[in-house]
Amino acid sequence: MNMKKVELLAPAGDLEKLKMAILYGADAVYLAGEEFGLRTASANFTFEEMKEGIDYVHENGKKAYLTMNIIPHNDDLINAPKFVEKAASLGMDAVIVSDPGMFAVIKKTVPDINIHISTQANITNIETVKFWHSMGASRVVLARELSLKEIKEICAGIPRDMEVEVFVHGAMCISYSGRCLLSNYMTGRDSNKGDCAQPCRWKYQLVEEKRPGEYFPIQEDERGTYIFNSRDLCMIRHIPELVSSGVSSLKIEGRVKSAFYVATVVKAYRDAIDAYYNNQPYDEKWFEEICTVSNRDFTTGFFFGKPGPNDHNYSTSSYIRNYDFVGIVKGYDSEKEMVIIEQRNRFKVGDKVEVMPPVGPVTQFIVNEMYDESGNNITAAPHPQMEVRIPMKPLPQHAVLRIKKGSP
Repeated sequence: MNMKKVELLAPAGDLEKLKMAILYGADAVYLAGEEFGLRTASANFTFEEMKEGIDYVHENGKKAYLTMNIIPHNDDLINAPKFVEKAASLGMDAVIVSDPGMFAVIKKTVPDINIHISTQANITNIETVKFWHSMGASRVVLARELSLKEIKEICAGIPRDMEVEVFVHGAMCISYSGRCLLSNYMTGRDSNKGDCAQPCRWKYQLVEEKRPGEYFPIQEDERGTYIFNSRDLCMIRHIPELVSSGVSSLKIEGRVKSAFYVATVVKAYRDAIDAYYNNQPYDEKWFEEICTVSNRDFTTGFFFGKPGPNDHNYSTSSYIRNYDFVGIVKGYDSEKEMVIIEQRNRFKVGDKVEVMPPVGPVTQFIVNEMYDESGNNITAAPHPQMEVRIPMKPLPQHAVLRIKKGSP
């Protein structure tokens, strides 16, 4: 069993999200360059941004992992050696792959870099983990379709120096660990090369062959037709079971999610993990914090048995959004005694704003007055990323500001 403190691994869809993940408590981040990653919808990193991100991560004593986990065709492997060699030269701590051919290319090109085997490789048993260990992999990311019992058995039956990573939070895929052809078939967008259109979230109806144009709803318990639409995974209430299973890393999904999502979810899991290691009880406020960001309601996935009817949302594929992310604290003007805020969504005088700092409890304040960057008194902040100044005592640097929907 792994005796080191479990790693909290966070998504980094771009440079801002990388920095937010580290500021809010992640031990490591995973990111993609402009090729070979499975999330083309995220901004991803140029090599210049990758260098800045890796330097930032290392300055804070954390790690960065590069995703190269597409299922590659011949043409995809042509540029792989040059790409991974450049990434390794920037100080990348590990590369995440799913394909044996990509594994071989990386091992040959940069033999000393750590290689993690992606969840896309569908690892579900001890012998597969042993195989990848014998090939020189340093970590496996287990398939999401495993129970805690199976995970514990795997951790107990593999070499002690082999690390095991599991997903604990984020979107679930209706297909087996993401291997899906629906998107290819329906839109021409290849899910196995990072361009999934998420047709599993669409609304489906039944058409009988001899009655074209007549659509019959596919119903389940009279609740609707989103038969593939899984709820989001959330294991924050089960940190003790996860740690005792022997895993090395707890992974949060969401490279295409917002900086607000990254900060909120990472902070909640950071607090829950630290509380466990400090022999403190679980606090439901951590789950409540997670509920402030967009979600599809929650499930524990396969951890406690195969998902049943209650683990899917049959009524809608829309996200639950209870809060608006309105700004980030960028500094303090001590001369004028004003907090400097970078706006992210519209807010106005009279709003009750909640403040979530990187460390510490959530607080709140009422916006009584506000000024733009030129010092003009304004009643609202409507422009994206405009600088707003609010007269008040200092707020923690990089604190996230949010407003509950429907609040005055």
